Amino acid sequence: MVSSPKSLAETPVTALKGVGPKSAERLHKLGIENVQDLLFHLPTRYQDRTRIVPIGSLRPGDQAVIQGEVELADIRYGRRRSLMVRLADGTGHIMLRFFHFSNAQKDNMRRGSWLRCFGEVRNGPQSYELVHPEVERVAEGEPAEVEQALTPIYPTTEGMHQLTWRDLTGRALDLLGQGGLQELLPDKVLAQHDMPPLADAVRLLHRPPPDQSQQLLSEAGHPAQRRLALEELLAHQLSLRVLRQRQRRKGAPALRGDGGLQQALLNSLPFELTAAQQRVADQLRKDLAQRHPAQRLVQGDVGSGKTIVAALAALMGVEAGYQVALMAPTELLAEQHLRNFSNWLAPLGVEVGWLSGRHKGKRREATLAALRDGSIQVAVGTHALFQDDVAFDRLGLVVVDEQHRFGVHQRLALREKGGGNQVPHQLVMTATPIPRTLAMTAYADLDLSVIDELPPGRTPVSTVVVADARRDQVVERVALACRDGRQAYWVCTLIEESEALQCQAAEDTAAALTEALEGLRVGLVHGRLKAADKEAVMASFKAGDIDLLVATTVIEVGVDVPSASLMVIENAERLGLSQLHQLRGRVGRGAQQSHCVLMYHPPLGQVAQERLAVMRETNDGFEIARRDLEIRGPGEVLGTRQTGEMQFRIADLLRDQELVPGVQALADQLLVEHPESVAPLMHRWIGHKVQYADV
Repeated sequence: MVSSPKSLAETPVTALKGVGPKSAERLHKLGIENVQDLLFHLPTRYQDRTRIVPIGSLRPGDQAVIQGEVELADIRYGRRRSLMVRLADGTGHIMLRFFHFSNAQKDNMRRGSWLRCFGEVRNGPQSYELVHPEVERVAEGEPAEVEQALTPIYPTTEGMHQLTWRDLTGRALDLLGQGGLQELLPDKVLAQHDMPPLADAVRLLHRPPPDQSQQLLSEAGHPAQRRLALEELLAHQLSLRVLRQRQRRKGAPALRGDGGLQQALLNSLPFELTAAQQRVADQLRKDLAQRHPAQRLVQGDVGSGKTIVAALAALMGVEAGYQVALMAPTELLAEQHLRNFSNWLAPLGVEVGWLSGRHKGKRREATLAALRDGSIQVAVGTHALFQDDVAFDRLGLVVVDEQHRFGVHQRLALREKGGGNQVPHQLVMTATPIPRTLAMTAYADLDLSVIDELPPGRTPVSTVVVADARRDQVVERVALACRDGRQAYWVCTLIEESEALQCQAAEDTAAALTEALEGLRVGLVHGRLKAADKEAVMASFKAGDIDLLVATTVIEVGVDVPSASLMVIENAERLGLSQLHQLRGRVGRGAQQSHCVLMYHPPLGQVAQERLAVMRETNDGFEIARRDLEIRGPGEVLGTRQTGEMQFRIADLLRDQELVPGVQALADQLLVEHPESVAPLMHRWIGHKVQYADV
């Protein structure tokens, strides 16, 4: 045993007896480096071994300790050889079944022996059974020595047995008794929120007394679990607040123009802005006029008109004499923005430029020179915009579209392009609605605006789900629609990640549909087409020269053809809700009734069934996002599962979302009243990952 440490966060796990290099390596895989990490590695469930249960009261599914006398024991031969032992205690009997056993084990369970067993009760052919229970031989009438606490079951890794976990956490709890786990929340805060002290909560969760509710613990609703979840959410909230404070301390250009270009753009549009678009544009006007960097997330459902709001924001920058950069995650979406911005801004005398990863040689050099000398006023591009050799003359505003496709690092990298002591303002847009509580947690460094209104004249898309056995009927439906003067999409998806295979599938489908739909004009677009070819096909489709466009999921975002009113998505079960919603958003952009056919290949798994049912039931992107969060979890919805950002040890954004408003208020309180607690909290829960809030 080590002496009482200054801090368990500074005590390596190797200081615990029994932790050698091999065990330390296994613990490292689970992110456990020190004793504090070990104490925060909480059980996922518990077993009640604190009492001996009468055999006669057992029911299937029960996990219980029982004790009784062996009435018979014999080996049975069927499909598998098994040792069958009948145990009775006067209230009833149960069979113990062993497929793997030694002669010594068999001898230990002779008729007349007394055994104490633990296992899960199952229905057997003749009676209830325990299959491979834990067995201990006891003396007849021996007093029932049972566990004093519920038995924890820990998430584990190969080579780490539950007995090892109990031993290690027992040693860590001994050290906890000597102090060393610092209480970082002030007494006043603990009292306000009726929270137990940290050490008490940790001790209870590793060794819950028998009177604690197993159901409450299994649902992570116990006050001790909520205490830890709240502290972890608070640390993440604080890390983003600190990032925001640092950002606000930096200078930013005040983008205050005369409004002439904005008004000229509005006058040229064939439509009026919705009230929601006007509200968000006004918020941006106020943001960009400040001398500290604006950071605003604009959410809007598919087709709500975020792009024109971004164009107005860009003109605010241009009017003030600054450059604007618009970054999109894919070339197709960037090209769509380039077309829109060129159509809207070029007639106003604004120079719009384009930079992608494909640009090489003299063409790239010319673009880079135009960015450096300021002659390009609005630059549209992909991630190529934040490469090292890209420099701006006076960058005042960065617009990032589909933010969830970029990591926090990438989003902030463009900030460094401002030059001098100033950083550009940031406008982040997404057409993937994020449930509010999730946005409040994941984007606490951003102000949040929602364009919650669709332009007038839009009709909801009618969605049907059909098995691919009815493919011929679907093809016939496409034929009727196209001969009726409407346009349609046919989207091909493949389970393979390979872009080459996806494109091949699209080419084969286009050939088959061209043959089946004689007389109709079928176009094809996929990720491997040259940009010019892709653009030519899209232009033909938009002009009405193509009746049916066969495409891969490259058309998920950004393609706007108001006259297209039918979409078929093949193998829809392979796509997530957010992607299905984005694809469906390509139709329903005009006034006529639009339809979406989700074609699937049976049998459908549970998750796929849920997804397709949601798509059939609603067109509301925010409701779809909420259901997506329930099905997939926050790591997938935010796109952070693989990045290491926003990963939680104890908290769960879905389960604990009602804690978020309280966490926000608590973050405000700590920053003002207890700033000394902020850095230690962030270090405890985020540790080395705090650097992502430090970019």
